[in-house]
Amino acid sequence: MAPPPAPWNWVKGRVCNLCREVGERLHNGLHAETHHQEPPRHNPIRCQMSRLFGSASGSSYADLMPHDLARTALQGLLNRTNIPREVVDYIVYGTVIQEVKTSNVAREAALGAGFSDKTPAHTVTMACISSNQAMTTAVGLIASGQCEVVVAGGVEFMSDVPIRHSRKMRKTMLSLNKAKSLGQRLSVISRIRPDYFAPELPAVAEFSTSETMGHSADRLAAAFSVSRVDQDDYALRSHTLAKKAQDAGFLSDVVAYKVPGKSTVDKDNGIRPSSKEQMAKLKPAFIKPYGTVTAANSSFLTDGASAVLIMSEDKALALGYKPKAYLRDFVFVSQDPKDQLLLGPTYATPKVLERAGLTLADIDVFEFHEAFAGQILANLTAMESDWFAQNYMGRKTKVGAPPLEKFNTWGGSLSLGHPFGATGCRLVMAAAHRMKQEGGQYGLVAACAAGGQVNSTFDILFNVTLYALYLVSACC
Repeated sequence: MAPPPAPWNWVKGRVCNLCREVGERLHNGLHAETHHQEPPRHNPIRCQMSRLFGSASGSSYADLMPHDLARTALQGLLNRTNIPREVVDYIVYGTVIQEVKTSNVAREAALGAGFSDKTPAHTVTMACISSNQAMTTAVGLIASGQCEVVVAGGVEFMSDVPIRHSRKMRKTMLSLNKAKSLGQRLSVISRIRPDYFAPELPAVAEFSTSETMGHSADRLAAAFSVSRVDQDDYALRSHTLAKKAQDAGFLSDVVAYKVPGKSTVDKDNGIRPSSKEQMAKLKPAFIKPYGTVTAANSSFLTDGASAVLIMSEDKALALGYKPKAYLRDFVFVSQDPKDQLLLGPTYATPKVLERAGLTLADIDVFEFHEAFAGQILANLTAMESDWFAQNYMGRKTKVGAPPLEKFNTWGGSLSLGHPFGATGCRLVMAAAHRMKQEGGQYGLVAACAAGGQVNSTFDILFNVTLYALYLVSACC
């Protein structure tokens, strides 16, 4: 009988085998052929999605907390899929403005939704593409073999943002807490001045540039000659299409929520088709009096949450689930936060298409995040410009602008709202449902975010025939 191997040799052998297995999984998952071919069976797939109805901040969800919304989205996902909680290996959530009481909102929401305390959960933040980051994190966990089933999502609660004491008051309160005697306490209190009581509101400007995103949108619209009329027309289009989709029952990813002590929220409450005349009456919101960005052609502050079930194909088939989407590829890019804050989709779109081996003409469904109407129209203009491609992107030819008949045809963030940390999942849901409804084969999603960054992702959907969804998200 052979002697047992030395401890180090045994460990080294196990580690080498593990590294080899993970390397093969990553190679197969990230370099698989993506053009017009069925994905390998180990690819991460999306099986089902859910989200809460978007609610304008300060309205239906005003008395809740972020983890309440995230918990409800998770419970809605569980109810729709009937997946046993113990099957889920990991939970990742994205958020932007964190509630200090629940800094890891993913964990608190998971426990509240009845998941085992043995199920790990963590929270990520990447501005408006936080839930995109959550989804791609889930993909990485699956592609590396660490997990088989992951729930990714996002949540944002704008009805109760943290408002701090001034820094002077905070320092005084900390000193008071350290004081040992009554005399020391009275000495600290005597130093308090009236200006100490002025509250410190959450920052709305970019830290690196000290400019608000609204100002950036106004400058961007001016740089690309996007008029106020064009912006109002696009915003009206978003609300009109969202209303049609809502009336037709297409917004089927939403979960009705009975707010304790209040009525049930059963529809997005920000969809408000207006008229050009009414929109024209509004004054500029940021650059006054000559700016073109108004409250009507900007996305509104929103409370909301979303959740997506992601698993390996083998696991999905073993559990009897029908794949809804195959995640194929994604990229993250970053731009100058001063002058190109909102142009991320223009830069990310060609990269994800090139990685997938497709062209813009192959895409049947486009879902772009509508931070501002001016931002959308500026990106479409930039994508259609050879000059911009040559001088700013290092490309010989333009990217090409998506045709509007394929673009955000069920509305977008201007009408459905923009809960920062949850929007990425909503975009994915909309693209998936549209492709099934419209019979499309390929889809592309794009989103911009604070900081001048961008993320692009590619999915393939299967129903009766082959569908594909390319997801592009941009941090701007």
